[in-house]
Amino acid sequence: MAKLKASKTRNNKLTTKDLGMYINLLTDFGFKRIFGIKEVMITFLNTVLDVEGGIVDLRYDNPEKLGFSKYERKAVYDLYCITGKDDHIIVEIQSIPQVYFIDRTLLYVARLINAQSEKGKDWNFELPKIYSINILDFTFEEAMKPLNMGIKKTDINKYVSKVQLLDCDTKEVFYNKLTFMYIELPCFSKKMKDVKTFFEQWIFIIKHLHELDDIPEKLRQDEIFKKLFEIAKIARMTKNEVNNYLKDLNNMNIVKNEIKTRDNIIAQRDNIIAQRDNIIAQRDNTIAQQGNTIAEYERRYGVLK
Repeated sequence: MAKLKASKTRNNKLTTKDLGMYINLLTDFGFKRIFGIKEVMITFLNTVLDVEGGIVDLRYDNPEKLGFSKYERKAVYDLYCITGKDDHIIVEIQSIPQVYFIDRTLLYVARLINAQSEKGKDWNFELPKIYSINILDFTFEEAMKPLNMGIKKTDINKYVSKVQLLDCDTKEVFYNKLTFMYIELPCFSKKMKDVKTFFEQWIFIIKHLHELDDIPEKLRQDEIFKKLFEIAKIARMTKNEVNNYLKDLNNMNIVKNEIKTRDNIIAQRDNIIAQRDNIIAQRDNTIAQQGNTIAEYERRYGVLK
């Protein structure tokens, strides 16, 4: 039986002793190693996206898109592929909270749309379908906390958001060639025994693969998962690959520790402000009580002199 290992939070650097059995898909190295395999990517995309006829084939393209001029920042996608039907798909993994991440995804799609205009003067403005899939190891509420503008959810367990251009009155899809998918992993809390759908199996793997010591029994019947788990074994990696993977892990942990420290400082500041406000409220309450006492005395016995 596959077991989840207890997670560790460390300030010191990780070593090969800390790596466990399988690679962490939330790292840039791990994500590209697994989803850079065409068969794995196709299966994943067909699970996540509702593409008519399904995705049969795809090719990986240059993940770097330039701006409108040399002075503008370029966009570098984690993975960018084009299907046999010329649908364009950006897939991003983001493990560190980013305040303006939604803006970033819009910029990335804009770069991709702009690249279509390079087709020449005879281009008739017809655009391909574009999908932006974003896998986040944080919630939007958490990311926007520094701005005090977190997105409030009515359902805290909702972990997938599908976003398209809609008619505001009818709520019907106005333009079906642009789709954003946001998957907030912290909102997915199911254990393997509670996972039911193929989609949930994928999300569980992405979130927990590095914590497992064996492939779960429930996943052993699927060939693509058996292949994924085999490729994800750290024992299969070369020494150079392990070193690159460790760099990714350590960099990710450093940033997460910095964010945790920042959040603790903000929490302490907010606590101090709350304590100050309580003291002020108590003082105002005491003054009000004294005023009431004086007023009652004057009502009964006359004005104090």
